[in-house]
Amino acid sequence: MQVTSEPKKVTYVTLLADESIHPRYEEALKQVEKDFGRHYPMHIGGRQVFASAGEFELRSPLDSSILLGYFQKGTAEFARKALEAANENFESWSDRPWTERVALVRKAAEIIEKRQFYLAALITYEVGKNRYEAIAEVNEAADMLRYYARVMEENHGYVRPMDRIVPGENSKSVLRPHGVWAVVSPFNFPLALAGSMICGALITGNTVVFKPTSEAPFTALKLYEILVEAGIPAGVINYVTGPGSSFGAEFTSNPLVAGIAFTGSKDVGMQLYRDFVSKQSYPKPFIAEMGSKNPAIVTAKADLDKAAEGVVKGAYGYGGQKCSATSRVYVERGVREDFLKILKSKVDKIVVGDPRQKATFVGPVIDDKAFKKYQRAVEQAKRDGGKILAGGEAPKAQLPKGYYVTPTVVTGLPPDHRLMKEELFVPFVAVDEFKTLDEALEKANQTEFGLTAGVFSKDPKEVGEFFKNINFGVTYANRKGGATTGAWPGAQPFGGWKGSGATGKGVGGPYYLLQFMHEQAQTIVEDS
Repeated sequence: MQVTSEPKKVTYVTLLADESIHPRYEEALKQVEKDFGRHYPMHIGGRQVFASAGEFELRSPLDSSILLGYFQKGTAEFARKALEAANENFESWSDRPWTERVALVRKAAEIIEKRQFYLAALITYEVGKNRYEAIAEVNEAADMLRYYARVMEENHGYVRPMDRIVPGENSKSVLRPHGVWAVVSPFNFPLALAGSMICGALITGNTVVFKPTSEAPFTALKLYEILVEAGIPAGVINYVTGPGSSFGAEFTSNPLVAGIAFTGSKDVGMQLYRDFVSKQSYPKPFIAEMGSKNPAIVTAKADLDKAAEGVVKGAYGYGGQKCSATSRVYVERGVREDFLKILKSKVDKIVVGDPRQKATFVGPVIDDKAFKKYQRAVEQAKRDGGKILAGGEAPKAQLPKGYYVTPTVVTGLPPDHRLMKEELFVPFVAVDEFKTLDEALEKANQTEFGLTAGVFSKDPKEVGEFFKNINFGVTYANRKGGATTGAWPGAQPFGGWKGSGATGKGVGGPYYLLQFMHEQAQTIVEDS
């Protein structure tokens, strides 16, 4: 089968050199404002649905005076209705040829790409991403969908002839969809991660009830609308909003749920997993991508400027609010002071501000809860003997009424300190030292998490030791563009080990779609 060629990749790195994006993005900022302040419904079985429990306000983290819209406070009742609608549409959707589903997902990718600046502007307003990262996310979402389409084609819809053991018997392996999937998405990649989970389910023949986090329902709504516009029938995809507790209880206990795909914190993910296992009558698939505490190792054989640049990009991209963000750095003792000088110089130059502005690298954290978590971390670091090398205070610039903090570097904390162990999801990096690479690897691996990790060294043997012995699912060496960040569909499958993931098969990788299907062996005996 001829595989459709893919367009040129648009990433964060390529965007930095593209001046043409700025007028289009700034025009989109004006366009998206026209959609603010409206009352937005849920979409269940193709119908617009308003909740009797009322609505919740969505305000922008970059300026809390900006009201983005009103969204429905859905309850378990609406979760049940959405699951029933998805179940009613499962047979017709799963019976469609896989080639048709591939074509519809490709169409959705085309629409996303066409509206990239509008979607990026909305992402900036809704979750506070700077223009480069917002535009890159939109293009990543489009690439993710195209990649899944290509994987389906390369695997011929997951129908494979098998060996003939007995004369007259013809056997094949067929992967078939499970049924209705509940998809729960996070705020930090409201388009790319949501689109990845939803389209992983849809392209393999499943139907979906989509529940975005209440911190980012707006971009999620636009994703729903794009999928329907692309030709995916309403009811095959359903969109619900409201408190996570109401939906979580229904998703884990309702027998119509064939599987759950979740991206978010480890605590929430593990609770969903325990409830799902205990409340269902038989084992069902549970795909979870959860948090992490990601390390970067800098040896004496590293290019220190490249290492510092990689740490800055990895730690403070989107204000540290990535599950892949660099949050621990281990530096070989002999180069520690030189590295810290370079790192401090780079961190001090970071522009913190309104993410709508071209010069801004770090925008706001998502909400008051994150803002207070950052403050508590800085206070605890000082109290427990840590030294604040950079940041740790309010931004000096005059900023809108949002949740702004400064990128922070802390040294001198014990290796087993809480701030070296727990995921914070704010722009906060703790730096420790080591004598040998074995010691660095031991410290890096002493965590319940295992998502991303990086090393900086010009020595191939050190790099080889790192890859062999680091217990993380996504690993990088000498990555100036992000010590532990920057996975892209088809290039770096994004999946965590240990407490960072449930399956070990990464988003945007060749094995991800397998999780949404189960295998059926089909044998036909010829008439004798």
